[in-house]
Parts: sequence; C-alpha cells; structure tokens
Amino acid sequence: MHLKNWSRLQPGFCGLTASAIGAVFFLALPVTGSAQEVIVAPQKTSLWEIVVAGGVVMIPLAALSVITIMLILVYMVTMRRGAVATARFMQTAEALLRKKDYLGLLAVSNRHSEAVARIVQRTLDFVTKNPRATLAEAREIAQAEGTRLASALTQQITYLADIGTIAPMLGLFGTVLGMIKAFTVVASDIAASRPMLLAQGVSEALVATAAGLLVGIPAMAAYSYFRGRVQARISDLEAATTQLMALLGVGMSGRPE
Repeated sequence: MHLKNWSRLQPGFCGLTASAIGAVFFLALPVTGSAQEVIVAPQKTSLWEIVVAGGVVMIPLAALSVITIMLILVYMVTMRRGAVATARFMQTAEALLRKKDYLGLLAVSNRHSEAVARIVQRTLDFVTKNPRATLAEAREIAQAEGTRLASALTQQITYLADIGTIAPMLGLFGTVLGMIKAFTVVASDIAASRPMLLAQGVSEALVATAAGLLVGIPAMAAYSYFRGRVQARISDLEAATTQLMALLGVGMSGRPE
C-alpha cells in the first residue's frame, strides 16, 4: 500500500525538487555577480597623481618647500654659538687687550669670522685710525656694529615667516581655482561627464589647500624655533662685546670720555 502511494507521488515530488533547485540557482546568480563587484579592489592613487591633481599652484609650492628645507639646514649650521663667539678668540682678544696690542688684535680679528670678531675689528679699526677718539665714540662704533649684526641675524629667519605666510595663501588660491573649475562644470551642458569633471575640480581645490598647509606649518614652526636661537645668539654677542669693551676701556682710560 505504501509502495503504491509512493509510486504515485514520486513524479510530482521529483518535479517539485527540480523546480526548487532551479529557483535557488537562479536567485544565486545575481548575488554572485554583486559579490564579485564588491570584491573588485579600487585603483590606488600614486603620490605623483595627487600632486598633479593640485593644479598649477603646486609648482610654486614645491619650490617653497625646497627653499624651506634649504633654509632650515643652513640655519642649523649658522645659528650655533660658535658663529657668534668662540672661547679661542675670546682668550686671544683678552690677552691682547691687556697688553694694549690693538694692531695685533686687529690682525687676529680679520682672520676670524665670528660676529664678535667683526665688532672688534670695526671698533679697533676706528680707534687705530683716530688716535684722539674717545672711549664713548669707540663704544658707539661697537654698539652700531652689534646692532647691525643682530638685525642681520633677525632678518635671516624672517624668510621662514614669509614662506609660512605665502604658502597657505597659494593653497587658498589653488582652492579658488579648483572651485571655479567645479562650478564651471556644473554650468556646462555635458551631463555625461559632469560628475567626473566636478570631482576633478573639488580634488584640485582640496589638494592645493593641503599642500599650502603642508608647506606653511613646518615653515612657521621652524621660524619659531630659530627665533629663540637668534635671541640666544644675540645675548651671547652682547655679553662677549661688553666684556671686550670693558677691557678696551681699561686700556683707553687715559683718554677723555
């Protein structure tokens, strides 16, 4: 009895099974395709492509970045204490001033490149050429030369401050150009390529802004650092000059003020 019933149900059951398997396979096709689309990895953008996407303002920004690096390297060498006064020169200058050997100290100062040596050279050159010069006049010469050297040290690091100001402004200019390009695309009649061109304009604006900040922020940070070093070097110069001028005053004590 059961076998008879099974023989009657078997064709319908087989047909239902085949239909179910076909439906499952049919539904699985779009899922498999969408999964393949998700698995596809996006294309990687190189650094050069990002730089090119920034537009024409990337050229002056690249030049400013190179100048910033060069200035930082130069200032690391020139803003050291040895460029202002060395122990060797100070010992020699003190010994010659006690002997009142101004011509010998003048010759030694001409061979040294320290800032205090330039002050001593300028002062002694005035004193030796003007035997009747007073101590007050010699101090004025030393003070004027020291002020000039201090201003030169301060002026050197202002280039970093200028770069820190100009670079973000160039980045802002690139941002304006990119947004102009983007809005020009919006107003165009080419609807097919409008999204791609709009994305290029916005990308140019953002890359230019980031590049300007990337150059300006390190330049301002370096300026703040070297400004402190310049103040320290000026203080060292003032101390060394005051010490030598005091010894020079002892030697010129017989002259009127």
